[in-house]
Amino acid sequence: MKPLANRWARSVALLAIVGLVAACGLPRTGPTKKQLFSGSVQREGDAFVVSVNDRVTRATAVVPALGFSDSFVNAGQVGSDTIQPGDTLGLTIWENVDDGLLADEGLNSTALEEVQVDGQGFIFVPYAGRVKASGNTPEAVRRLITTKLEEQTPDPQVQVRRLAGDGSTVSLVGSIGAQGVYPIERPTRTLSSMIARAGGITIEPEIAQISVMRGGQKSTVWFQDLYKSPRFDIALRGGDRILIEEDTRSFTALGATGQQARVPFESQNLSGLEAIAQVGGLMAAWADPTGVFVLRNEPAEIANQVLGRNDLVGEQRMVYVLDLTRPNGMFMARDFVIRDGDTLYVTEAPFAQWNKTISMLTGSLTTLNTIDSIAN
Repeated sequence: MKPLANRWARSVALLAIVGLVAACGLPRTGPTKKQLFSGSVQREGDAFVVSVNDRVTRATAVVPALGFSDSFVNAGQVGSDTIQPGDTLGLTIWENVDDGLLADEGLNSTALEEVQVDGQGFIFVPYAGRVKASGNTPEAVRRLITTKLEEQTPDPQVQVRRLAGDGSTVSLVGSIGAQGVYPIERPTRTLSSMIARAGGITIEPEIAQISVMRGGQKSTVWFQDLYKSPRFDIALRGGDRILIEEDTRSFTALGATGQQARVPFESQNLSGLEAIAQVGGLMAAWADPTGVFVLRNEPAEIANQVLGRNDLVGEQRMVYVLDLTRPNGMFMARDFVIRDGDTLYVTEAPFAQWNKTISMLTGSLTTLNTIDSIAN
């Protein structure tokens, strides 16, 4: 009778386990495909569930458009010899007499080093007075000084050199080789040449963004576009602030993927297929390739195009479905554009749930056999 009682006890325990599993459910990474579909507006939810096709990929292919405004692009290059307030000049004056106005005894030349251009753009030269320097080239300043000195000394010869460009400088910060303040000189009058002068960028070129702040304006461009579109290699102006930073866009990966995390973009444009690959692909033992979902809040104008309507107002909750098993499923995933803030969720395959059930039951039976052995 005892073996029969033990078998009966094990059967009762097995039924209890099955009942418990059925009542409580099995552990999983998130909602099932059926539960996600039940969240559609056609059923009991408030999200639009849409299967991705060619029309959907075209309507949702919105990527951030970066580029400098016309005021930046159309600004001509400033001559590297144009003097600005704050610049430092070097002057040498020769006089055609033995006892000149400026030269020491026995000399016929006078050197005036590091003459600072004041905030109003003037310099002071003995016997010539205040001379307007800003906005002029060294040659123009030379002629002005010569004209003023001719009234007091015969045939003066003047040389003017621009020693430093402190008045025409730009600042570079962020992911750059050497942050700092740099003068605009003849070789560094454009954005790309100034970045090169500062040691180049220190982040991946594919996700590097360059922002230029000029006065109250700010424009941003992709680093690679400086070389793809020469028009974006803008001329610099004194006081420009240049910021080099990494793209801040990201998406969230959840479910049966190789990585569950907030994932930064690794390129300017990211497709659904690339996003899956970026998180390590689908988990071969658990993932359902027919249940790859992309969740996002879609602007009304795009949602109306996707759904073929014109009455939606405000952001709409959209759930895009990618079925990788369809004949063109991989192409759809390749063409579907992932955007900032998207959630990529991969459901578990039904087999995975069944496998979990079997594992739990076999594990429980092993435990019962162990208890039975101890009891006997």
